[in-house]
Amino acid sequence: MEESSHEINSPLIPKSGDSRREPPSSPLEPDADEENSPVTQVALTVPTTDDPSLPVLTFRMWVLGTLSCVLLSFLNQFFWYRTEPLTITAISAQIAVVPLGQLMAAKITDRVFFSGSRWEFTLNPGPFNVKEHVLITIFANSGAGTVYAIHVITAVKVFYKQHITFFVSFIVVITTQVLGFGWAGIFRRFLVDPAAMWWPANLVQVSLFRALHEKEERPKGGVTRTQFFLIAFICSFGYYAFPGYIFEMLTSLSWICWIFPTSVLAQQLGSGLYGLGIAAVGLDWSTISSYLGSPLASPWFATANVAAGFFLVMYVLTPVCYWLNVYKAKTFPIFSDELFTSTGQEYNITSIITSDFHLNTTAYDQEGPLYLSTFFAMTYGVGFAALSATAVHVLIFHGREIWEQSKSSFKEKGMDIHTRLMRRYNQVPEWWFWCMLIVNIAFTIFACEYYNDQLQLPWWGVLLACAIAIVFTLPIGIITAITNQTPGLNIITEYIIGYIYPGYPVANMCFKVYGYISMTQAITFLQDFKLGHYMKIPPRTMFMAQVVGTLIAGFVYLGTAWWMMETIPNICETTSSSGSPWTCPSDRVFYDASVIWGLIGPRRIFGDEGVYEAINWFFLVGAVAPVFVWLAHKAFPRQEWIALINMPVLIGATGMMPPATAVNYTTWVIVGFLSGFVVYRYRPGWWQRHNYVLSGALDAGLAFMAVLLYLCLGLEGISIDWWGNDLDGCPYAAYPTA
Repeated sequence: MEESSHEINSPLIPKSGDSRREPPSSPLEPDADEENSPVTQVALTVPTTDDPSLPVLTFRMWVLGTLSCVLLSFLNQFFWYRTEPLTITAISAQIAVVPLGQLMAAKITDRVFFSGSRWEFTLNPGPFNVKEHVLITIFANSGAGTVYAIHVITAVKVFYKQHITFFVSFIVVITTQVLGFGWAGIFRRFLVDPAAMWWPANLVQVSLFRALHEKEERPKGGVTRTQFFLIAFICSFGYYAFPGYIFEMLTSLSWICWIFPTSVLAQQLGSGLYGLGIAAVGLDWSTISSYLGSPLASPWFATANVAAGFFLVMYVLTPVCYWLNVYKAKTFPIFSDELFTSTGQEYNITSIITSDFHLNTTAYDQEGPLYLSTFFAMTYGVGFAALSATAVHVLIFHGREIWEQSKSSFKEKGMDIHTRLMRRYNQVPEWWFWCMLIVNIAFTIFACEYYNDQLQLPWWGVLLACAIAIVFTLPIGIITAITNQTPGLNIITEYIIGYIYPGYPVANMCFKVYGYISMTQAITFLQDFKLGHYMKIPPRTMFMAQVVGTLIAGFVYLGTAWWMMETIPNICETTSSSGSPWTCPSDRVFYDASVIWGLIGPRRIFGDEGVYEAINWFFLVGAVAPVFVWLAHKAFPRQEWIALINMPVLIGATGMMPPATAVNYTTWVIVGFLSGFVVYRYRPGWWQRHNYVLSGALDAGLAFMAVLLYLCLGLEGISIDWWGNDLDGCPYAAYPTA
C-alpha cells in the first residue's frame, strides 16, 4: 500500500550509518496509519520514531535550562506590572539556546572524567540533540508561566498596604506550585497517555523542534521550515517596532471613534480597549495572542465556540442590560473593572477595613453597597454558568470514558504509537507524587496556622481548597487538552470561602490560590508532560527537570516582584501624576476580586443582602445548556458539528475579560478563522508545514523586539509624542451615559 503523504516518519536526528532498528514484530514499531494518532493535527505534526540512545541529562542541559528559567522568570515578572504586560514565552528561549548549545558542543572538552568508575561523566557527550533541547524548554516553561501566588503578595503589600514577610510569601509561592505538581501526577494517566488528550498548544513547540533539528531538503520553488521560520521571525521582529513604539495605535484600530470623535455612544460601541469593540481590529501580534494564546494553535471548533460565546456576552447580553439600565448600569462605564458606589464614584475600600485587616461593617453600612459595571457583573454571571456547565459537560460527554479508563488502567485501549514508544522508559511511580502532595499539604497547614495573622486561612480551609482542586482538575484538564481553552473557574473557590469565612480578604486569596490556582498550575505541568510524551523524553528525567525548574522559578518570580514593589514609587497606582507605566492591570483585577469575595463577601453582593442576587440564576443556565447539546447530538447523530459545541468553552469564552479587552477577542477570532478553517481546509499542505512554525516565529520575534525596545528606549524614558501613539483614540468610551 502506498504510504500516506500526510504521515511523518522521518527521525528527529538522522544518524549516518545507524542501521539499528527494532524487529518488525516489535509493538514499538509504527504500522503506518494504523497506530498513529487518531487526531489529524497530531498525525501531521508529531514524529512517530524515537532514539533512546540520545543523552538527555547533560551538563549543557543543566546550564542552559537553569539560565533560561532564571531569565524568563525575571523578565516575565518584570513586565507583568506594566500597563501593557508582556509575556515572553518559552519559544524565545527555545530558539535562543540552539546556537549556545551548538557552541558548547563544539568548544567544551569531551574528556571523560572518572573513566571506568560508577561516577564516570563527560561535559560534552556529543552533538547538541533534540532531547536536551526539549528539557531546556521544560525549564523555560517553568519561567514562562506566571506564578499566580505573586498576586496575593502584591494585593496585600501594594493595594491593601498591609504587612506580609518575604518568608511567608515564599511559603505561599512554593507550596502552591508543588501542590499543582501533585495534582498533575495523579491525573496524568487520564490527561497525558490517551491519544484523544492531544494538547493543541504543544504542536507549536513540536513543529519548532523539528524545524530546528531535522535535516530537510528545500522543496522546488519553496523554502524549508527553518528558512520559513527565519523569514517570519525577522518580519515579526522588525514589524513590532511599529505597534510597540512608533505607531502604538496599531494595538487597537477603533475607526468608529475616528468618525464620531465626540459621541459617547459611538465610542462605547467602537472602542477596542474601553468599549464593545465593534469593528475594532489590532494589527499587533501581542494584541492577538496576549490573553487567549496563539490562535494558530487553536483548533477551529474551539475558536468557533469562543467566537460564539464572545458574541453572545459582548454584543447581546451586555448592551441589552446596559441600555435597559439593569442594576443602574448607565451610572457606570459600560466596560470597567473598577468598584463603584451607587452614584458612580470610585469606592473607598480603605475606609471599610479595620486595623486588624477585617471588614468594618459599620463603615460599610455608611459607605453603602458596592456596585460593578454592567460588563463586570455579567462576567461573574457567565463565570457561574461556566462552572456548572463544565461539571455537567464532562459528566455526560466524557463520564463513561473516564470510568472505563479508571477500570482498565488504559491497557491497550485508546493508546497511539506515542504512548507505546514511551513504554520503553521507566515511569514515575505515582506514589512519588502522593508523597510530595501529602508533605506539601501538611506544611501548608502548618504555615497557615503558625502565620495566621498574615495568611488568615484556617487549617480546614486548606483541606477544603484541596478537595475542590482534586474535583475540578480532571474536567478542566479534559477541556484544555481537547480545545486549548481553559475555563476560568476561580469563582467557585472565591464563592465558597466567601460565604463560609467572610470579611477575611487574605484568607479568600489564599483559598483561591490553593484551590483554583494550584489546579491551573497542574494544567501547565500536564501540558509539559504531554510535550515530553510527544518528544519521547524519559519520564523520570522530565520529573526532575520540572521539580527543579518549579523551585527556581518560584524564587526568582518572588524576588523580582519584591524588589520592584520596594523600589518603584507609586507602583500599581493608576492615578499617579508621574504617568507611571507600572499600573498592574491583572493584579488590580485580582485585588478587586478579593474585595468582592473576601472583604465584603458574596452574601452582601450576590446573596440575599446584595444587589446582584439574580445573577445566581446563571448557575442553572450553565447546568442546563450542555444537556440541550447532548440531546441534540443524540437526536441528530449524523450532524457531526453538534458534538463540537463545547458549552464550557462557549459560555466561559469571556473568562479573561477583564483584563482582556474586546479587541483581543475580535482579532484573535479573525486570525483563528483564517488559520484553522480557511488555510487548514483549502491549503492543508501549507498548513501542515508552516502553521505552527509561523506561530513560534511570531512569538519569538515580538518577544526579542519588545525586550530590545524596553532596554534601549523604555529605561531612558524616550518616547514619540504624536496622534499615532494615542492608544485606541476613544477618550469618551469610559464615560457613563446617565
